[in-house]
Amino acid sequence: MKNFLFLGVLLLLTSCYEIERNCNDFKTGEFEFEYTINGEKKTGRFVRTETHNIDYYEGKVDSSSVRWINDCEFILKKLNPTSNSEKEAIHMKILSTDGTSSYSFEYKLAVKKPNRPLRVEKGIAYRIN
Repeated sequence: MKNFLFLGVLLLLTSCYEIERNCNDFKTGEFEFEYTINGEKKTGRFVRTETHNIDYYEGKVDSSSVRWINDCEFILKKLNPTSNSEKEAIHMKILSTDGTSSYSFEYKLAVKKPNRPLRVEKGIAYRIN
Protein backbone atom coordinates (compact mmCIF):
# COMPACT_ATOMS: atom_id res chain seq x y z
CA MET A 1 0.00 0.00 0.00
CA LYS A 2 2.87 2.38 0.85
CA ASN A 3 4.50 1.66 -2.50
CA PHE A 4 1.24 2.40 -4.31
CA LEU A 5 0.83 5.71 -2.47
CA PHE A 6 4.46 6.69 -3.12
CA LEU A 7 4.10 5.83 -6.83
CA GLY A 8 0.89 7.89 -7.02
CA VAL A 9 2.52 10.96 -5.43
CA LEU A 10 5.59 10.61 -7.66
CA LEU A 11 3.42 10.34 -10.77
CA LEU A 12 1.39 13.38 -9.72
CA LEU A 13 4.52 15.50 -9.17
CA THR A 14 6.21 14.52 -12.42
CA SER A 15 3.08 14.98 -14.51
CA CYS A 16 2.91 18.65 -13.44
CA TYR A 17 6.43 19.38 -14.71
CA GLU A 18 6.55 20.78 -18.22
CA ILE A 19 9.74 21.55 -20.12
CA GLU A 20 9.97 25.17 -21.26
CA ARG A 21 10.11 25.45 -25.08
CA ASN A 22 9.79 29.03 -26.29
CA CYS A 23 11.48 28.25 -29.59
CA ASN A 24 10.35 31.43 -31.36
CA ASP A 25 12.74 33.39 -29.11
CA PHE A 26 15.66 31.52 -30.71
CA LYS A 27 14.78 31.56 -34.42
CA THR A 28 17.16 34.47 -34.99
CA GLY A 29 20.15 35.88 -33.15
CA GLU A 30 23.82 35.38 -32.39
CA PHE A 31 24.82 32.36 -30.32
CA GLU A 32 27.85 30.51 -28.91
CA PHE A 33 28.29 26.83 -28.14
CA GLU A 34 31.10 24.52 -27.01
CA TYR A 35 32.22 21.45 -28.91
CA THR A 36 35.01 18.93 -28.50
CA ILE A 37 37.43 17.74 -31.18
CA ASN A 38 40.07 15.13 -30.27
CA GLY A 39 39.50 15.78 -26.55
CA GLU A 40 40.01 19.55 -26.89
CA LYS A 41 37.13 21.89 -25.99
CA LYS A 42 36.51 24.70 -28.43
CA THR A 43 33.94 27.46 -28.77
CA GLY A 44 31.95 28.11 -31.93
CA ARG A 45 29.73 31.02 -32.80
CA PHE A 46 26.87 31.34 -35.25
CA VAL A 47 24.41 33.96 -36.44
CA ARG A 48 20.97 32.75 -37.52
CA THR A 49 18.37 34.65 -39.52
CA GLU A 50 15.00 33.27 -40.63
CA THR A 51 16.60 31.76 -43.76
CA HIS A 52 20.37 31.49 -43.15
CA ASN A 53 22.86 30.27 -40.57
CA ILE A 54 26.44 31.62 -40.61
CA ASP A 55 28.98 29.60 -38.57
CA TYR A 56 32.28 30.98 -37.28
CA TYR A 57 34.73 28.36 -35.97
CA GLU A 58 38.50 27.84 -36.03
CA GLY A 59 38.95 30.98 -38.12
CA LYS A 60 36.54 29.75 -40.82
CA VAL A 61 33.17 31.03 -41.95
CA ASP A 62 30.52 28.65 -43.29
CA SER A 63 26.97 29.37 -44.44
CA SER A 64 23.89 27.18 -44.53
CA SER A 65 20.29 27.63 -45.54
CA VAL A 66 17.65 27.23 -42.83
CA ARG A 67 14.28 25.63 -43.52
CA TRP A 68 11.93 25.58 -40.53
CA ILE A 69 9.78 22.45 -40.16
CA ASN A 70 7.90 23.80 -37.13
CA ASP A 71 8.63 26.29 -34.34
CA CYS A 72 11.28 24.03 -32.74
CA GLU A 73 12.80 22.06 -35.65
CA PHE A 74 14.69 23.05 -38.77
CA ILE A 75 16.92 21.67 -41.51
CA LEU A 76 20.39 23.07 -42.21
CA LYS A 77 21.92 22.59 -45.65
CA LYS A 78 25.38 23.95 -46.56
CA LEU A 79 25.32 26.57 -49.30
CA ASN A 80 28.80 25.75 -50.66
CA PRO A 81 29.71 22.19 -49.68
CA THR A 82 33.31 21.14 -50.35
CA SER A 83 32.82 17.39 -49.82
CA ASN A 84 30.11 14.76 -50.11
CA SER A 85 29.60 14.67 -46.34
CA GLU A 86 28.96 18.44 -46.31
CA LYS A 87 26.19 17.96 -48.88
CA GLU A 88 24.10 16.06 -46.32
CA ALA A 89 21.40 18.07 -44.57
CA ILE A 90 21.31 18.28 -40.77
CA HIS A 91 18.10 18.07 -38.72
CA MET A 92 18.22 20.39 -35.69
CA LYS A 93 15.72 20.23 -32.83
CA ILE A 94 15.39 22.63 -29.90
CA LEU A 95 14.69 20.44 -26.85
CA SER A 96 14.25 23.05 -24.14
CA THR A 97 14.78 26.76 -23.54
CA ASP A 98 16.02 28.70 -20.54
CA GLY A 99 14.29 32.08 -20.67
CA THR A 100 15.83 34.00 -23.55
CA SER A 101 19.47 33.23 -22.68
CA SER A 102 20.05 29.65 -23.89
CA TYR A 103 18.54 26.52 -25.36
CA SER A 104 19.45 22.84 -25.47
CA PHE A 105 19.37 21.11 -28.82
CA GLU A 106 20.07 17.88 -30.63
CA TYR A 107 21.13 17.30 -34.19
CA LYS A 108 21.47 14.41 -36.59
CA LEU A 109 21.55 13.69 -40.30
CA ALA A 110 18.22 14.58 -41.88
CA VAL A 111 18.28 11.35 -43.90
CA LYS A 112 19.52 8.17 -42.21
CA LYS A 113 22.13 6.25 -44.17
CA PRO A 114 21.33 2.57 -44.66
CA ASN A 115 23.42 0.10 -42.65
CA ARG A 116 24.79 2.84 -40.39
CA PRO A 117 23.68 3.69 -36.87
CA LEU A 118 21.97 7.05 -36.50
CA ARG A 119 24.26 9.36 -34.53
CA VAL A 120 22.49 12.01 -32.44
CA GLU A 121 24.55 14.76 -30.79
CA LYS A 122 23.37 17.21 -28.13
CA GLY A 123 24.50 20.63 -27.01
CA ILE A 124 23.59 23.96 -25.49
CA ALA A 125 23.63 27.28 -27.36
CA TYR A 126 23.94 30.55 -25.46
CA ARG A 127 22.60 33.85 -26.82
CA ILE A 128 25.36 36.47 -27.03
CA ASN A 129 23.45 39.17 -28.88
